[in-house]
Amino acid sequence: MPSYENRYISNLTRQTYAIILAGGRGSRLKELTDWRAKPAVYFGGKFRIIDFPLSNCINSGIRRVGIATQYKSHSLIRHINRAWGHFKKELGESVEILPASQRYGDDWYCGTADAVFQNIDIIRHELPKYVMILSGDHVYRMDYAGLIASHVESGADMTVCCIEVEKEEAAGRFGVISVDEDNRVTKFKEKPEVPDTVPGKPNTALASMGNYVFNTEFLFEQLRRDAEIKGSGRDFGNDIIPRIIEQHKVYAFPFRSPGQGQPYWRDVGTLDSFWEANMDLVSTEPDLDLYDETWPIWSYQEQLAPAKFVFDDDTRRGMAVDSMVSGGCIISGSTVRRSLLFFKVHIHSYCDVQECVILPGVVIERNCTIKRAIIDRSCIIPEGMTIGVDPEQDKANGFRITDKGIVLVTRDMLSLLEEQHTNKKQTLEVELG
Repeated sequence: MPSYENRYISNLTRQTYAIILAGGRGSRLKELTDWRAKPAVYFGGKFRIIDFPLSNCINSGIRRVGIATQYKSHSLIRHINRAWGHFKKELGESVEILPASQRYGDDWYCGTADAVFQNIDIIRHELPKYVMILSGDHVYRMDYAGLIASHVESGADMTVCCIEVEKEEAAGRFGVISVDEDNRVTKFKEKPEVPDTVPGKPNTALASMGNYVFNTEFLFEQLRRDAEIKGSGRDFGNDIIPRIIEQHKVYAFPFRSPGQGQPYWRDVGTLDSFWEANMDLVSTEPDLDLYDETWPIWSYQEQLAPAKFVFDDDTRRGMAVDSMVSGGCIISGSTVRRSLLFFKVHIHSYCDVQECVILPGVVIERNCTIKRAIIDRSCIIPEGMTIGVDPEQDKANGFRITDKGIVLVTRDMLSLLEEQHTNKKQTLEVELG
C-alpha cells in the first residue's frame, strides 16, 4: 500500500500542468543554433537538451506538459513528435506543442511571460490547480514533486527554484535572488552586473533556474495585469517577479538532484560550456550520471547497429579510449581519445581524434587530425584536414574558435571553404592558360 506521503505527492503532481519554454535561440552558441533552437541542441551522445526537463516531468509524475516553441523549431518539433508523442490524452497524459500563433493579438511570443499568457485558454482547459513553468534549455535532473510540495506547504503564491552559483558566473547571466530566514524572496534582480551574494558567502549568489510554480488563478491574474502594462517586457524575471514580491508570497526552493550529492545543473549556453559539459561525461566519475536507472533520461533514437571498431594493425588500429561512442558508429583504423561521439559517426583510417564532441552523421575522411573541437551534424571532414592544432589555419578555414580554444566546425563553414578552394583552383587554371 502507498503511504499517505506518496498519495499526497501523487495528487499534487496530477493537479499540476507544466509548460516548458523552448522558443529561445541561444545566440551564445553561435552557429550551433543557426538551424535549431537551443532546446533542440544535441547533448550527451544521444539526447537533446529538451529531453532533460521532459524526463524530469515524467519521472516526477507530471504527465501533462505543454512545450512553447518559436525560433527555428522544426527539428525540435520533429524530435518531440518522435520521442514524446506516445502519451494517451484519454489517460490524462499529454505532451503538446504550443507554437507561437498570435492567439491574443498580432505579436509572436514577446517574452517568457507572454509565451504563457498567449496559452492561458489551453492551460485553463486542463483545469490544473498549479502551473509549473520550466526553462527548456538547461541540463539537469530534478524531482519536481518536492518543489510542488514545498510550494503548497509554504502557502506561497509563487515559488522560484534556485541554486547557488559563483558570483562571477551569475553576473549578467542569471536572475539573482535574496531571501530571508524563511526562504521568502525579498529581492529579485534579472541578470545584474554586480549580483547580491548569500549572507556569509561573499563569492556565492543565489541564482534563479528559470523554474517556477504558481497557483493557477494567481498566475492568470498576474499575466493579465502584465499584458495591460504599457512598456512591460512581458518577462517573468524582468517584470512579473520584481513586481509581486512585496505584496504576495513568493518563496525560494533550493535545488536538489535525485540520487546525487552535489546538485548538477548546467546552462550550456556557450560553446565552451557546451564542450565542457559533454567532456565531463567521458570522465571516470562524471557529475551527471546518465547510467542511473532510477532516474532515466528518455529520448528518441532510431534502431541502429552497435558501434564497430575495425583493424588491429600497429599503424591502423580502430580504438576509442576514455570515450563514449553511440550506436551506428564505425571507427575504422583510427584512434579516438577522451571524446564523445553521437550516433552514425564514421571515422576512416589513420585519423587522430582527441577531446572532441562529434554530432550525429559526421564523416571524417582519412588522415585527419582533430583536437578540442565540436563538429556539427552531418559534416564531412575532407581527407588530410587538421583542426584544433593551428589556430591561424583554423581561422583561415573560416572555423570559429572560442575564448578557450575550442573549434566549432559546421556544414556551412565547410561548404564555404570548399567554394573558396574551387574558386582559387579555377583562377589558377585561368592564369596558367
